[in-house]
Amino acid sequence: MSRCATVSRDLDEPIAGTAATARTWLLLEQPGPWGAQALTMSHLDPALGRALEKAAEGTGVRIALIRRPGRHADFGTPAVRQVYAAHVTPGNVWLHSATTRTPEQLLDLDFAALGQGAPGNFDAVLQARPHTGDPLALVCTNGKRDRCCALLGRPLAAELAASGVEGAWEVTHLGGHRFSPTLLVLPYGYVYGRAQAPHVKEILQGVREGRVVLEGCRGGSAWERPGQAAELAVRAAAREYAADALSVVRTSGSAPRWEVTVAHADGRRWGVTVVQGAALPPRPESCGSALGSPARMDVVALRELESAAPAR
Repeated sequence: MSRCATVSRDLDEPIAGTAATARTWLLLEQPGPWGAQALTMSHLDPALGRALEKAAEGTGVRIALIRRPGRHADFGTPAVRQVYAAHVTPGNVWLHSATTRTPEQLLDLDFAALGQGAPGNFDAVLQARPHTGDPLALVCTNGKRDRCCALLGRPLAAELAASGVEGAWEVTHLGGHRFSPTLLVLPYGYVYGRAQAPHVKEILQGVREGRVVLEGCRGGSAWERPGQAAELAVRAAAREYAADALSVVRTSGSAPRWEVTVAHADGRRWGVTVVQGAALPPRPESCGSALGSPARMDVVALRELESAAPAR
């Protein structure tokens, strides 16, 4: 049976506008095996996992489990776990890190504040500090959700770690199995598909320099999917790669057509028309699923808007 990632690649399925959406990512280290619903199907206390899911609902915070690349045998409850929080909205991008011996501490977080980009409560509860190390390269490897994530993601994560990428982690779920290996980079929150190690290193060098690499980019997770496609199209048209330069400031309409306004920090604006189409011919959205026609985001018009007259 063909793997879903192989079929998607062979059909050259468009990748823009397919990223998971989250204004804030909350990452908790949990070694050992992961189930399909990792927060409640791992060696993390499932009651804690359910409580965290409930606390994050509707806040803009997406929770995922992470582990270092390598074998995933259970060596007992880790004494100390790594925790990261990252807010990825341009103008207020940050990545803070902490460690904890009691992951139940995460229930004391103010999830609404985290989702709005305020790190103070996270720092106070976990004695967290701004992350000063390398950017994070989070590779989806959860084979219980889709075998492509294990077969393609785990070797990539292992290769990155073996080559000295200190920010390499495995992560539970980034969506879009058929684009495996999938990768989230923090602090900027851009998601990539069909990633290979040399390209990932180029992406991470871009992060260090405050740049977005467009090749293989599925979108910035700060935006909904029409906004992701629009922002990437403006970047390509304007040759603007600075990570904090563009924001999606308005999205009107509903499926299958949206009008998106993308603003530059220097005052320029673009109007982008995004239309939802169907990826044809039919293909599996994940391994073992029936054939379907996944939604695709097509940019059909892009125009620079007249800047407002300066105030007098």
